[in-house]
Amino acid sequence: MKMTELKAGDKAEIISIKACGEIGSRLIDMGLVKGTRFKLIRKAPLGDPIEIMLRGFLLSLRLSEAKNISVVKIGHVGDGKPMRGGGFKRRGR
Repeated sequence: MKMTELKAGDKAEIISIKACGEIGSRLIDMGLVKGTRFKLIRKAPLGDPIEIMLRGFLLSLRLSEAKNISVVKIGHVGDGKPMRGGGFKRRGR
């Protein structure tokens, strides 16, 4: 499935990116690489751009960029599953 097919609140993991050249390099520089988990926060009223949360920051992408990213859905809002595996680990105590 493409990133553009997700709904607000969906959680997903990147499978592949089919962008090359400057756009592909820019996506990789922003942390969009295979295996990255993210949450789609919202879509603009007309659908473009979309906002995702990954690695502790928010990122807005144009639909023309997001359609090049293949993902697998791993959850949805309110499912209680963290975006990262296992949650936090406590030290010492």
